[in-house]
Amino acid sequence: MTYELFPAIEPYITERLKVSPLHEIHVEQAGSPNGQPVLFLHGGPGGGLQPHYRQLFDPKHYRIVLFDQRGSGQSTPHAELRENTTWDLVADIEKIRERLGIEKWIVFGGSWGSTLALAYASRHPEAISAMVLRGIFLCRPKEIRWFYQEGASYLYPDLWEKYLEIIPPQKRNDLVKAYHELLTSEDEAIRLEAAKRWSQWEAGTSHLYFDQAAVDDFGEPNLALAFARIECHYFTNNAFFLTDNYLLEQVPRFQHIPAWIVQGRYDVVCPPISAWELHRAWPAAKLTMVPDSGHSLSEPNTRQKLLSIMEELKFGVK
Repeated sequence: MTYELFPAIEPYITERLKVSPLHEIHVEQAGSPNGQPVLFLHGGPGGGLQPHYRQLFDPKHYRIVLFDQRGSGQSTPHAELRENTTWDLVADIEKIRERLGIEKWIVFGGSWGSTLALAYASRHPEAISAMVLRGIFLCRPKEIRWFYQEGASYLYPDLWEKYLEIIPPQKRNDLVKAYHELLTSEDEAIRLEAAKRWSQWEAGTSHLYFDQAAVDDFGEPNLALAFARIECHYFTNNAFFLTDNYLLEQVPRFQHIPAWIVQGRYDVVCPPISAWELHRAWPAAKLTMVPDSGHSLSEPNTRQKLLSIMEELKFGVK
């Protein structure tokens, strides 16, 4: 059976939630107010929401909850790094759930959204009825090294050159650290140029077939700045995890939750080894390795699989 994105919809309610003395986050709900709750977690960190995310869920069945994580999208302050950690975001999710009076919800996240979903599950497994995870990112040092230091560079040397060239040769032994210096510079022009280079490197490698439109979108200053600054901040701080394999070590806390893992075979941004290692630690989670997909949510057969899972979940967890 072929599944298509549902028609575009607008939220039936949007609100601002004050989550700290500094941060306010944008929260929206779409679909059926009395429907089965599902929480969508966007990527990055720092990526923000896109309208088509709502179209992954049947609006007649699901109560779709989405929010811009701290510093991203319509949340404020924009691109703010203070009071912005994984555990701040986990606390924000719980504040949203409690505010909306939801007992349990499906948690749906891809890329960094999968990282955040797993971190949330490690703290609040009782609040989750099922998990749907795409493009697994465990935010381990070896994953960061592969994509931002050496590895993916061998597959995309042309794009890598643009990412690398603004870093002085003497600082290239630690590119994440070097970018962090640029992205936190007091010079706005330096911050913005570094943000574009960082963000467009990821956009250029996210699709099985190169997508210039995606690269152009990620060069938009507002998106690029939040995306690059917040990502680099998290990666510099080991995602605020205590150990390098923190999320795998937490699997026993949530392994009873029904879960689906969808992974593009040719995902360069979040290589399949992470999905495989998560599945090995969590055998009950159903793994689909999509044979003709890269990283992006827009990859046709990845999207097909996700839509089919959400259709299946309408009839209960099996």
